[in-house]
Amino acid sequence: MAAGSSSDYIKHHLTNLVYGQHPDGTWGFAHTAAEAAEMGFWKLHVDSLGWSIGLGLLFIGMFGLAAKRASSGIPSGFQNFIEIIVEFVDTSVKEGFHGRSKMIAPLSLTVFCWIFLMNLMDLIPVDWIPHLFYLSGVEYMKIVPSTDPNITLGMSFSVFALIIICSIRVKGLGGFIIGDLALHPFNHSNILVKMLLIPVNLILETINLVAKPISLGLRLFGNMYAGEMIFILIALLPWFIQWTLAVPWAIFHILVITLQAFVFMVLTIVYLSAAYEDHDVEH
Repeated sequence: MAAGSSSDYIKHHLTNLVYGQHPDGTWGFAHTAAEAAEMGFWKLHVDSLGWSIGLGLLFIGMFGLAAKRASSGIPSGFQNFIEIIVEFVDTSVKEGFHGRSKMIAPLSLTVFCWIFLMNLMDLIPVDWIPHLFYLSGVEYMKIVPSTDPNITLGMSFSVFALIIICSIRVKGLGGFIIGDLALHPFNHSNILVKMLLIPVNLILETINLVAKPISLGLRLFGNMYAGEMIFILIALLPWFIQWTLAVPWAIFHILVITLQAFVFMVLTIVYLSAAYEDHDVEH
């Protein structure tokens, strides 16, 4: 693994494995942070994508296995564990979503479990897996997808797309633009004043709408990035101090990991509930 100063160590651990187009037109992996920067916007963070997809498949496999082994008799410990998660998410949906949709509960379960698994990777010591990849010739390897803003913003903008689609589907294009954007937050009984307030409402509500996915993604990224940075800083200390600090921080970080997954799920439910507001249409 890259040797050098503490600054080099930190930069190394915060650099993604990047695949993209080099300035000479060829495609390949970046071998340095400078090469990755030269690739511009159209590049792939292979490690973030790989780990997030792998953890998503792990989630599907776990819940698929639990569904196959589900029994009406005495449940196994694994089945109990899965049922607790499902009931927890189902309760959150019932409390936060006031419309009717068959999509919200499965979506919320996926969001919570997938983000939790991605966050959980933060508890693996920062050098273990990257060092294994380094021995096989891979210079960079970030294993916590939620410390990559491309992943967190990708998820939040997917939720944003669902908000727009559901709003238009339930309220119609006119109802969404006029009812949700043009006539809120300021309204007036006088038609002339109402018309004058429309541009102001459109600006304010558009900013509010766009801010939702950005804040949703950056909140998750910021909290997980900060947690990962602390683990990296602890790894720079002498080994006998590392465990003294790392263990308490890891125990506390379990709460952060779960809380961030829960917050992302709850806000997803709330935002989609607003999209179905004052409607009782089943989809």
